Amino acid sequence: MLRFNMTLLLVLVVCALALVTSQHRARKLFQELEREQERARQLDVEYGQLQLEMSTWATHPRIEKIARERLRMVQPDVAGRPIVAVAQPAGGR
Repeated sequence: MLRFNMTLLLVLVVCALALVTSQHRARKLFQELEREQERARQLDVEYGQLQLEMSTWATHPRIEKIARERLRMVQPDVAGRPIVAVAQPAGGR
């Protein structure tokens, strides 16, 4: 009987240690999950800011201003453009 009680006590201690270990691991994993979710929220905010910045940089007036100021580009005047007539193929529509 004493041997049976000692065996049950040993099983009980092992189960208790396993329970404590699994709870500790669950808490650690939950903390890690919370950190990763916060990081995902931060990355979503940063992505939205980058999209807004990209759309701002790609506006037509900004590109035109850069073309004029940095690249010294100008629009050609209409009088200087040659007009090319496109010939119709014979017998075609």
